[in-house]
Amino acid sequence: MFYSLARPLLFALDPEAAHALALGALKLIERGGIAAMLADAGPAQQVKLMGLDFPNALGLAAGLDKNGEYIDALAAMGFGFVEVGTVTPRPQPGNPKPRMFRLPEAGALINRLGFNNQGVEQLIANLARTRYRGILGINIGKNFDTPIARAADDYEFCLAKVYAHASYVALNVSSPNTRDLRQLQGADELGALAGKLKTEQLRLADAYGRYVPLVLKIAPDLDDAALAAIAKCLLKHRLDGVIATNTTVSRSGVSGLRHAGEGGGLSGAPLCKLSTEVIRKLAQLLEGRIPIIGVGGVMSAADARAKLDAGASLVQIYTGFIYRGPQLIGEILRALSAPGP
Repeated sequence: MFYSLARPLLFALDPEAAHALALGALKLIERGGIAAMLADAGPAQQVKLMGLDFPNALGLAAGLDKNGEYIDALAAMGFGFVEVGTVTPRPQPGNPKPRMFRLPEAGALINRLGFNNQGVEQLIANLARTRYRGILGINIGKNFDTPIARAADDYEFCLAKVYAHASYVALNVSSPNTRDLRQLQGADELGALAGKLKTEQLRLADAYGRYVPLVLKIAPDLDDAALAAIAKCLLKHRLDGVIATNTTVSRSGVSGLRHAGEGGGLSGAPLCKLSTEVIRKLAQLLEGRIPIIGVGGVMSAADARAKLDAGASLVQIYTGFIYRGPQLIGEILRALSAPGP
């Protein structure tokens, strides 16, 4: 109810301005102790995955809280886990504005933010102030000016920095908004990156006495051969999970709409079927040996269920949360907790 009244006001603003305003309001609401009431989540089924105990199967995807400034407010609404970032070794402003566009007729967004964030040191400082003790994913990437040939150094640096603070670490090699980043999904490049980071993960696990899972976030715009190569790499290097998927460069479903020609990644309803099909194919390739976190176009409980039915063990939301607000959390959690037919 609250969000349905506020949304027309937020959607009258520039998308980035509305984003900041909404998160600031959520922080105030959480301090008032009523954040959980907005989602009305009710009971939830726990999920054990990657050695972690998730209170429920619904998480917040990376991108909404890049710098870990709003974790307490977001978690209070009932998410089973929260993923922050993408964070890079050094602060960077991202791409020039405007860089985020709504396509309300399609329930979609296009963004070309470009890993705008305050850097890993500031993220860690923000995490020190949070009260949240639940499942926290930290999504890491490379700085825009780091050559692809040295990208692994950026990921290794961030992994070492965030390791002590993360429940799991997500490797973002699939954003379309950092030049050449998706090259890291190629078989040779991904193999080298995964091998290096797996070695570092095991070193850090020994140093800290705690194993933090590594998961890979992939694009939806991969053909069958590329998906097969990624699945082979995941298994060979014993990564702990895969997030499917990031935003798409396709404009299927939005052609002709205002802003459809803007560059960047498309998210929201038009991505849902494409992402779910990637999950289905990955599940067949991985044969249950590595868990899948499904994300991309989850706008309803039915969308979340479709991703679980396709082979995901957990789901995340982002654009659906922007369009539908906290009520989507409760809708999904109530549906997932309901007894089967």
